[in-house]
Amino acid sequence: MADHVLHEKRGRAGIITLNRPKAINALTLEMFEEITRILRSWEDDSDVSLVILRGAGERGLCAGGDIASLYQDAKDGGTMGQTFWKVEYELDYYIHTYPKPYVAIMNGIVLGGGVGLSALSAHRIVTDDSRVGMPETGIGYSPDAGGTYLLSRSPDRLGRHLAYTGLHVGAAETIDVGLADHYVPQDQLETLVSELATTGDVGVINGFAQPLGPGFGDDREEMAEIYAAATPEATLEQLSELAERNDDDHWSHKAAKAMRRNSPLGIKVAETTLNRGANMTLAEALTQEYWFSLNMQRHPEFVEGIRAQIVEKDRNPSWTYATLADVPANVVSDLTAFDTVPGATPPEFN
Repeated sequence: MADHVLHEKRGRAGIITLNRPKAINALTLEMFEEITRILRSWEDDSDVSLVILRGAGERGLCAGGDIASLYQDAKDGGTMGQTFWKVEYELDYYIHTYPKPYVAIMNGIVLGGGVGLSALSAHRIVTDDSRVGMPETGIGYSPDAGGTYLLSRSPDRLGRHLAYTGLHVGAAETIDVGLADHYVPQDQLETLVSELATTGDVGVINGFAQPLGPGFGDDREEMAEIYAAATPEATLEQLSELAERNDDDHWSHKAAKAMRRNSPLGIKVAETTLNRGANMTLAEALTQEYWFSLNMQRHPEFVEGIRAQIVEKDRNPSWTYATLADVPANVVSDLTAFDTVPGATPPEFN
């Protein structure tokens, strides 16, 4: 499994490359453990001034966690998920607090757990082909990997757009929602990496970064108004009304369609956890995510969503509840409760 995570010291840089290109570098438990080991070995290495995270292949940095294994674990009634999420979230926190500059190259597809390894870092670079998202509500789950911390802090509640719809966004929008810092043209990325390795100075990023227009352009004002709604039910109602007043290519059509397609339970869990996450530290948010991950993995919605989207790929999940209004409040409360799984050990942050 070690070849799924490559690492090298080049000049003043330590470079980590996720290396499962056929799976868009989807993350396994062993990969989280290996990345943690590498980062710890470099923490006190005087030869390494900064760290760079990259993804092998042309499709993207990372498509997220290896949810097929979590699906099988859920079907088997296993406990692998307890270890998987504990190790993942401890690594996410470690990246966020890493004592050396950590630069994430967020090219191509960057989803879910890939966002955790990149958007929680100090220096986040998007480029021409970046497509960033938190698609968890589409698989009967809810944004994790620090998503409840990051998306709850997006300006004008635009993080709700990613959480409720699961849609992917481009470079400018990624910066707008607070998941990235700099845009660097794709044809400049290799030169940037070379300069970072030569100098060991993250300040060189400023010489490559270029301005982009406002992320959501002319739609931004409407989006801010829509996602200001107090509940996802109200958000979807307003989206639907807006779509009725506009042509089919208006942004509201795609967003409303996505919300109707996604798991109502996953969306309602996202509502609760983002509301809480806005007032949590990262450690608190990741702890919250650990418990709702274990709880949701044990719920039929999780298995059904992954079956439909990833395993059988019929794209026709049979959700537990037909609409957002049908989701009982007590079910959401149970799924977002802490200390719910006997024997499970939450992440430790230090």
